[in-house]
Amino acid sequence: MRLHILGICGTFMAGIALLAKEKGHVVTGSDTNVYPPMSSHLLKQGIPIFDGYDDLSQFFSHPQLVIIGNTMKRGNPCVEYVLNKGLAYISGPQWLAENILNGRHVLAVAGTHGKTTVTSLLSWIMQYAGLNPGFLIGGIAKNFSTSARLGKHPFFIIEADEYDTAFFDKRPKFIHYHPRTLILNNLEFDHADIFSDLRAIQLQFSYLLRTVPGEGLVILPKEDKNLQDVLSQGCWTTVEYTGIDSDWRAEFIKSDASQFTVHYQQRKKGEIHWSLLGRHNVSNALAAIVAARHIGIEPSAAIAALNQFQGVKCRLEIYKKINQITIYDDFAHHPTAIASTLAGLRQHIVKGRILVILQCGTHTMRSGVHRDTLGPSLRDADKVWLIRPQLDWGIEQCAKMAPVPTQICDSLTALVQNLAQETKPYDHIVIMSNQGFDSIHEKLISALSKL
Repeated sequence: MRLHILGICGTFMAGIALLAKEKGHVVTGSDTNVYPPMSSHLLKQGIPIFDGYDDLSQFFSHPQLVIIGNTMKRGNPCVEYVLNKGLAYISGPQWLAENILNGRHVLAVAGTHGKTTVTSLLSWIMQYAGLNPGFLIGGIAKNFSTSARLGKHPFFIIEADEYDTAFFDKRPKFIHYHPRTLILNNLEFDHADIFSDLRAIQLQFSYLLRTVPGEGLVILPKEDKNLQDVLSQGCWTTVEYTGIDSDWRAEFIKSDASQFTVHYQQRKKGEIHWSLLGRHNVSNALAAIVAARHIGIEPSAAIAALNQFQGVKCRLEIYKKINQITIYDDFAHHPTAIASTLAGLRQHIVKGRILVILQCGTHTMRSGVHRDTLGPSLRDADKVWLIRPQLDWGIEQCAKMAPVPTQICDSLTALVQNLAQETKPYDHIVIMSNQGFDSIHEKLISALSKL
């Protein structure tokens, strides 16, 4: 079948494209956000991408089905073409449910933070155990050469997003997946463009719980009050807890959380020594180990796998080392994640400062929802640079509330020049964004190379 995907470079839709191609479909797509790593990842797989939605020649191949991403809206030229011509169309989550997930044991990872990492961890544990699972990860795990694959029956691991499905289906994506094993990492207010408050998100998570069979398993951290409130709305499935005062817990060997022991019911199951930093990643590891145990993988085998886990691209990934300066690439979308990441790095580094470049790219950040918490989340940095937005959401107030020096620049060029002049040997520069950020990484490297 010939498939055309609108919004193909989003992490989820890119995974759909890869799975469809692996199933033998002819796949094309289009997007306006054509930037690495997903754009290059798709092109390497031989999937042609049209840049933008104005060129309707992208339909001249006469696709038999159009898969529409959730960023598409009425008024988009391609959407209007599909509707006017009466082309068959479907959402990404529905296509996935009907063509990939049907009949399989789905292990879903939901929550505000850590979905990509936990999905990657669990996929690697199962691969290490010889199960050859299918997966769809909202990023690229370094242990794999792809972000999505069919794998073999019966297991499929999926990053389960609460964002809406499509312009014609406003349910969260995860409602389509019907997991048998469900990890709930955490829950905070996010996606202010579609949810009015935290209670609205909790309601959708309660609907997700209703889709998990009684013979399945739900895994969550015991100390997360927001998730406990969700459970109180009804849960018909066995629950296993991780964290403080739980059967599954960890003890730190190193304060940066790069080394820790795993315990189940007061018994030590093994030690993990890896490159990941921060307490949040310890929580991620525990969740993946418990989920793996649910499908028959012993904790000792899961721990052995995690000791060989190489990380996920754009998750505090070392992008480049130049002139004794280390540049990191990190996906940042929420103050809690920013604080956890910087805290882990602060505990890890021996010498040098932490310099942060932060792009407030999500709708929630740009709406000003986090203006009072974003500044304090930067406390483990030594200095922070921000780009002044076109529409002011309170960035000046955010900068004033930061406990470290915070500079607002009017342009990316000014920011790069200023940072390059500020930087010293042994500094650690963390670029935090959930977007392409106008190729700032290469611009910064170019500026630093001239010092």
